[in-house]
Amino acid sequence: MAKLTKQLDYNTIREIFTRFRDGDAEPKGELDHVNAYTLVVAVALSAQATDKGVNKATAELFKVADTPQKMLDLGIDALTDHIKTIGLFRQKAKNVMKTAQILVDEYGGEVPNSRAALQSLPGVGRKTANVVLNMWWGQPAQAVDTHIFRLGNRSGIAPGKDVDAVERAIEDNIPADFQLHAHHWMILHGRYICVARKPKCQACHIRDLCLFEDKTE
Repeated sequence: MAKLTKQLDYNTIREIFTRFRDGDAEPKGELDHVNAYTLVVAVALSAQATDKGVNKATAELFKVADTPQKMLDLGIDALTDHIKTIGLFRQKAKNVMKTAQILVDEYGGEVPNSRAALQSLPGVGRKTANVVLNMWWGQPAQAVDTHIFRLGNRSGIAPGKDVDAVERAIEDNIPADFQLHAHHWMILHGRYICVARKPKCQACHIRDLCLFEDKTE
């Protein structure tokens, strides 16, 4: 891996997130959901898929299966048919059904709200657990996806050699009053401005604070 970008200092990070907040005080995730359970399902389905693609697949699914029991009643064949446009849909369908069974059997049909309990569910990793904890329960958990990993390393906001290191850098360096929305601000900036192949540096409102050396004009 190339040499890591240096970690930005406190005052620079405060300014970056002040600008993010000024631009969008209440950033929202882009996955459609109606409750904690449908959020778990949507996030699990979003691995190696776009939020837009997941929303399209779940629009009808969540009308008929918005609880673990309803998902079990729906059955794996009907579930598979709903999500067949999503990558890895067969394995994801199996995980969704296994998760529904566990939630009914062990948690009274409710979604648990500890990271360990969430991560014990099939197809739910640390990133998924952190998204659910943040979006549904308002915990300042940092879900590091490809957009955050890229932005954190390019800019110096949260450099790290792997997603765990970037998650720690976010938690250690971003001021507490920005922690709740930090991962949404970073995801949206990485998804729409600091894109992978040709970042839109000319449209970036933190360009003057960013350490990325190969800025585009």
